[in-house]
Amino acid sequence: MKTTLGLPANVEGVLAYLFGPLGGVVLLLIERNNFVRFHAMQSTVTFICLWILAGISRFVPFVGWILMGLVNLIAIALWIVGIYKAYCGEFYKFPFFGELAESLLRPF
Repeated sequence: MKTTLGLPANVEGVLAYLFGPLGGVVLLLIERNNFVRFHAMQSTVTFICLWILAGISRFVPFVGWILMGLVNLIAIALWIVGIYKAYCGEFYKFPFFGELAESLLRPF
């Protein structure tokens, strides 16, 4: 698959996850390949949402720290799965976040 940066699409997909939302945003701005753009959007949406959720859970009395730890474990698991699936060349959608990312990429 052809990409703007000249790297293989699966490598750029991995980069979208490897550097978290920052890598996703950068690739969204410069890349035209649909595979890379999907993984960049999914990475951006997923990790910004989880970052916000972890931050909010810190302020929940009694169980907030447990919730924050759980959100962080989910983030690590999704990060690993995202890297693996992108490297394998799959359009793998995370639950909820994948649909949201796909809807944000659709033209109006």
